[in-house]
Amino acid sequence: MTAATLLPMFSALADETRWRILTELAEAEASASALAGRLPVSRQAIAKHLAVLQEVGLVEPVRVGREVRFRVVGAELSATAAKLDVIGREWDRRLAAIKEIAEGL
Repeated sequence: MTAATLLPMFSALADETRWRILTELAEAEASASALAGRLPVSRQAIAKHLAVLQEVGLVEPVRVGREVRFRVVGAELSATAAKLDVIGREWDRRLAAIKEIAEGL
């Protein structure tokens, strides 16, 4: 994952409604209508948020009969978490080096 792929994903995750949608979908697949029934957001707004989440690869549609449900794409979330872990370890390494230099003065 590069910054070009991480930035849109973080932007999508930064929205509170989209985060709540992901939380709901982590429990079970759901349609936009079902999500609108659980969240204080219109079905049209839910559909727009789902489109953003789908665009960055965090959810995918699943047709069940005539209904379109959405589910979380766990692999994308796992890849993002792994990249954040790498970034965090690099910062820890840099901060440890700065601490060592400061304590040596």
